[in-house]
Amino acid sequence: MKISYNWLKKYANTSLAPEQVAKLLTDCGLEVEHIEPFESIKGGFNGLVIGEVKTCIKHPNADKLSLTTVDIGSEKILNIVCGAPNVAAGQKVVVATEGATLYPSQGEPFTIKKSKIRGEASEGMICAEDEIGLGTSHAGIMVLPPDTKIGLPAAEYFQVYSDYTFEIGVTPNRADALSHIGVARDLVAAINLHAAQPEKLKLVIPPATLDGKEAPAITVIIQNPEACKRYTSAEIRGIEVKESPQWLKNYLSAIGLRPINNIVDIANFVMYETGQPLHAFDADKIKGNKVIVRKAKLGEHIITLDNERRQLTPNDLLICNESEDMCIAGVYGGKDSGVTENTKNIFLESACFDAAHIRKTAKSQGLHTDASFRYERGADVNITTYALMRAINLMQEVNAGAFITTITDVYPDKKEDLKLEFSLGYADKLAGHPIPADKVTEIIEATGIKIIERTHDKWLLSIPSYRMDITGQADIVEEILRFYGYNNIPIPPRLNIPLVYTGEKKSDEMVDKISSFLTSSGFIEVMNTSLSSAKLEDNADTVKIANPLSIDLDILRGSLVFNGLTNIALNQNNKQPDLRLYEFGRSYHKEQDGKYKEAEHLSLWVCGNKSPLSWNSKEVPADFYYLKSYVVALIERVTGISKPIEMFLANDKLLSSGLTFSIKSKEVAVVGIVRKEILVKQGVNGDVFFADINWKFLIQSKSKGLAIKEINKFPAVTRDLALIIDETVDFEMLRDIAVKTEKELLKQVSVFDVYEGKGVEQGKKSYALRFILQSDSKTLSDKDIDKTMERLVTAFAEKADAVIRNS
Repeated sequence: MKISYNWLKKYANTSLAPEQVAKLLTDCGLEVEHIEPFESIKGGFNGLVIGEVKTCIKHPNADKLSLTTVDIGSEKILNIVCGAPNVAAGQKVVVATEGATLYPSQGEPFTIKKSKIRGEASEGMICAEDEIGLGTSHAGIMVLPPDTKIGLPAAEYFQVYSDYTFEIGVTPNRADALSHIGVARDLVAAINLHAAQPEKLKLVIPPATLDGKEAPAITVIIQNPEACKRYTSAEIRGIEVKESPQWLKNYLSAIGLRPINNIVDIANFVMYETGQPLHAFDADKIKGNKVIVRKAKLGEHIITLDNERRQLTPNDLLICNESEDMCIAGVYGGKDSGVTENTKNIFLESACFDAAHIRKTAKSQGLHTDASFRYERGADVNITTYALMRAINLMQEVNAGAFITTITDVYPDKKEDLKLEFSLGYADKLAGHPIPADKVTEIIEATGIKIIERTHDKWLLSIPSYRMDITGQADIVEEILRFYGYNNIPIPPRLNIPLVYTGEKKSDEMVDKISSFLTSSGFIEVMNTSLSSAKLEDNADTVKIANPLSIDLDILRGSLVFNGLTNIALNQNNKQPDLRLYEFGRSYHKEQDGKYKEAEHLSLWVCGNKSPLSWNSKEVPADFYYLKSYVVALIERVTGISKPIEMFLANDKLLSSGLTFSIKSKEVAVVGIVRKEILVKQGVNGDVFFADINWKFLIQSKSKGLAIKEINKFPAVTRDLALIIDETVDFEMLRDIAVKTEKELLKQVSVFDVYEGKGVEQGKKSYALRFILQSDSKTLSDKDIDKTMERLVTAFAEKADAVIRNS
């Protein structure tokens, strides 16, 4: 935000240099990011003076040049070669002396140097208006009135306005500092803490009387008081829309605003002075003599000042007359209701609109104006009358015939100043250092906060309505510290840090280990925002944001999958289709009792090829089993469990097929392929395999330590069986039968072939199983092996109706 140094000094009586003011403001929390000199004429006419042409003769070596001598009020008469056709002796002119830099209306700036032109010395330049940026004419030099004083600096003659502009980085919570009075309030408080004689904030108190006592010609109706907290207005007649006075144009230009006319300029001036946006309507265009504040209807539209037709939503707040919309409240004016050069009577609005409503409208419409910038951060509901009267007072200054007929103030729910209890002990504890009570009193009162009651350590404070950021004791302590000075809080010579040992591995240590494992395996970590869009996931347990920054980021994510798909789509669009990604993050859900819960996740995404094309190998596409292997490895690495319970995934909203993995009857992970319709919606090509691990439960299930076991010295034996089974029987069932039948010798069972077709009865399938048998105490004999296989065959026949396949 830009603040004018000269304008600021209207309210803060100080002779401090701009650099000193900037330091004070920065020290108290209003960081001055940049100071820039401002001049109403670029360059400020430095080095330009008023002179008189004493003599003028033709140049002996050039027909179109003249040799002149010019008196600029110094001891030396300057010799100047001039090419202007209208130069003559006796003229009062603008002279650029040696070393002066000129900023022409067109072209680059240039510096005047002593030179020779066609053999004759020239010690300056007699200027035309376009050469010094005063106009566009180059017909000849500027000739000033005969009574103009010689030697007068051109800056003084042309009344060049000089100022300094502060660029202040105002944090979102300091809505009170979005004005010159707000910044001056902090500046005066900072100055008073170091001054022997305290200063006061100088405010212009406009008269609060009416010129006429007529009944309101225009009725104000608020249909949505939750969106419009207060609507103050005035009807002013006898207005003449014309150019603003120079002082007003100077102030506005210094902060980067283009002067328009006296009515609009005064509205802008008061907004930057007080922080309260104003809006002026042509009163004669208000149909039905009614101003109605209401929400937009579905399908309604408005044509705004920029001649854009804008579609409105039911959340948008409008200012309407009896038959049509006039403007988008707090954001932008309508095309046909504003002030023009023909306006004679105005309806001046000074209202307080709800921050959330204005923020949503500004975002949805893509409109970011000075007014919406202030309303979005919260406007002071109790300043509307002051700002209105201040604007009326200024309008009457520049319009001698203007008079007020009536003032209307619709204030449905009056807001009182917040009463807050404060403890000196709490302040000392939070600050880490005792601050004298008299200094605390001085600071609190300097910031505009009133001390109502004081009983030893307990105080009762009244917080002014413009300080919406102060809601608790901690905010009061922050106010004290930013003026007392954080650097004045001493660092203690001794710091005590408690050491806590739990004997357990910390979660962040496991995060580091698993991150190292995944990264070394070719995975890339991504970090996404916790925000998502209701367009992607909108369920009964979705956590919706009350005041979203964007319509595409309006909920807290219920799953990490969508953020990862956004990463994949971006990479695919940039010709990076082969991806292995992982993210540690949280999901958010709303429970049936209205409470909220968070869940910690480790999510993995795989798409494209797992092996790139090489001279000695083909591309190998990633598949479900590729991702599954990493999930199983992760579970084993953390818990020591190499075979978590697997179950087929059914009726999942995100995955079309997959498996769940469980430990102690609780699901720890799910792996599958993302549904096609989700991929299409996200703009992702090909298949994406996704794994979601319940990270908190996985950590809680981690192994207590390494179990050391001697390597078996006896040989293992492999045997195969081909079984004809019903097509509904799965491998998990066969494995369970085998494990329960032979608990001692059976070390591993796996499938190496599945067949359906010729030679196999319809409704049946052939499963080829491989068994690894091994004893911990002896070498297995053929007899031992045969007995074990017989028991397995019998068990398969009895429990799975399996038949040995002989061919």
